[in-house]
Amino acid sequence: MFQLDDKFLGEIGLDSLPEEQKKPFLQHIYDELEIRVGTKLSDGMSDAQLEEFEAIIDHKDDLIVTWLSKYIPNYHNDDGFIKLQEAMDIDVNDPNLRAEYAATKWLEINRPDYKEVVAKVLEDLKKEVVDNRDAILGGIKA
Repeated sequence: MFQLDDKFLGEIGLDSLPEEQKKPFLQHIYDELEIRVGTKLSDGMSDAQLEEFEAIIDHKDDLIVTWLSKYIPNYHNDDGFIKLQEAMDIDVNDPNLRAEYAATKWLEINRPDYKEVVAKVLEDLKKEVVDNRDAILGGIKA
């Protein structure tokens, strides 16, 4: 898993950004990554798949419960669910936990290459930022 933090800024040569610009820049990178990954992952999906995944990421709990019942009926016992619950430190019945778990499992089933897609898109985005580093820094050498 990657982190969008000061270490990330160092990797792309933007650790000299003024402090007040770091958080907004990292948020921009996150938003752009989310859009680009979503676009790549949606390539080749049917309208039904897109609607189903959209409902999951929109936390439509009734659909999530139905989907989990159909595909992973004993999800409470799944190691991935248990680890996610521990990491999020919330109740096992919390709808947000269920939604995060369902989104991950949905991708594993419908786009088993999603981790590679995320990694590739992130690398492409990093290269794009590095190529434009001087303009981002306003002409100041990093």
